[in-house]
Amino acid sequence: MATYSETDIQPTDRHERPDVPDLPIPRPKIWEEINAETLDWAVVQALPPRATCNVHSAHQYGKSPQSRLTKLICNQWDASQKSYLLKTVTLEETGRLMIEGEFEGLKAMHAVSPDLVPTPYAWGRYGKQDPETYYLLTEFRDVGEQLPDSSKFAARLPDLHRASVSPTGKFGFHITTCIDTVPQRTDCWEKSWAKLFQRQLAHMIILDFEKNEFWPEFKVVCNLILDKVIPRLLEPLQAEGRAIRPCLIHGSLWDDSIATDLHTGEPFVFNPSAMYAHNEYEFGSWRARRRALSSRSYIEEYKQNFAVSEPKEEWDSRNLLYSLPFDLAAAITNPGCDQRHR
Repeated sequence: MATYSETDIQPTDRHERPDVPDLPIPRPKIWEEINAETLDWAVVQALPPRATCNVHSAHQYGKSPQSRLTKLICNQWDASQKSYLLKTVTLEETGRLMIEGEFEGLKAMHAVSPDLVPTPYAWGRYGKQDPETYYLLTEFRDVGEQLPDSSKFAARLPDLHRASVSPTGKFGFHITTCIDTVPQRTDCWEKSWAKLFQRQLAHMIILDFEKNEFWPEFKVVCNLILDKVIPRLLEPLQAEGRAIRPCLIHGSLWDDSIATDLHTGEPFVFNPSAMYAHNEYEFGSWRARRRALSSRSYIEEYKQNFAVSEPKEEWDSRNLLYSLPFDLAAAITNPGCDQRHR
């Protein structure tokens, strides 16, 4: 049985802790050149109509533990060149869920705020059968400074939340999306945000139990949160005349999924785990002290552009609750880490 001392438990307010990263995040690098002739035929066929299917060059781009990123420079019919980003994952069914979910999230976000995300072009499975590989093809956007200016980003993100409209008027999404490699419980629709979030968290708890050692006290706390805390904190959002609107959220904003466009100087985001949710759920991943986004400046700037939901005095308690799926996702992808008790 795992036991922890009081010094192991983190305070509820984890913003602006001394160990919040404050070093600049290095730009992704262009690595070794890849023989363009070895590109899978499915990717070549998926290139947009203006491309001649003549790939001028291909280079590995950046580093990612679960995927491979490749910058493609293609000749166009008008003799110009255009760059694309190819993302591939070889995780069988998990890879399919990751790639399809990211494509559908980008497509939904691009329809609302086209400058905020790279243009998505296609996704699919490689023509070759072994290993089972899935690809995503998007516009290539040069990453400049990470993180972007807080005031600029705080103006752009509320625009996405405010302008988006759920196709059903409910919370959820039409397919499964993933936080990293962890499938979310998004492929359903609920009028009640409390019910959808309860499903989401319960799903994450089950996945955590499958990956990590059994911890009786942890199970008791999880049940209390599902049965007592969620109704107490989230049901008031849609009670006594109050209402919240389903907003399209990125769903996994952190230091490596947000940047400044090198050429325009404007913020943009990528690698979404999208769903229609309470807009405040967007900030659950920001609470973690391992994120530079934990800086209060980003939250406070956002609040100036999008009003806090009533009851306003419970914003921080809701934010703590909203951080739990992201901490559990970290525990699921890194079995044995300390995220379960933070």
